[in-house]
Amino acid sequence: MNNIQIFEITKKRIYLSNPSSKVAAGFPSPAAEYEENTLDINDIVVTNPISTFYVKVKGDSMIDANINDGDILVVDRSIEAIHGKVVIAVVDGEFTVKRLYHKDGVIKLIPENIQYPEIILKNEQELNIWGVVSYIIHKV
Repeated sequence: MNNIQIFEITKKRIYLSNPSSKVAAGFPSPAAEYEENTLDINDIVVTNPISTFYVKVKGDSMIDANINDGDILVVDRSIEAIHGKVVIAVVDGEFTVKRLYHKDGVIKLIPENIQYPEIILKNEQELNIWGVVSYIIHKV
């Protein structure tokens, strides 16, 4: 399973330069006036500060879901963990990030890398869904 480091959202603000104009992703547009203000990344990725945490990924079991080693995941514990969501799960005391399969009474944790097997839970295993991944932050 992946090792995951957990970081709480703090009251410390992370301010970034934020131009007021937008950049066209389609056809280029004329340059607009550039007026600088600031934004806090938490204002963009955090909906519920009390239930949101950052975790750092170690491992490559989720690379086909665009989650890579070293990425930061924004995890919201207030989002319902339903079938198909990417979750932070605790299986037998170990944290892992996987896609939740929950259909017809079957619960599995599915990796997004064919090199890794599914985690099919057995009756004696303990599973806790710790939170749902809402954003992935990584370098391009």
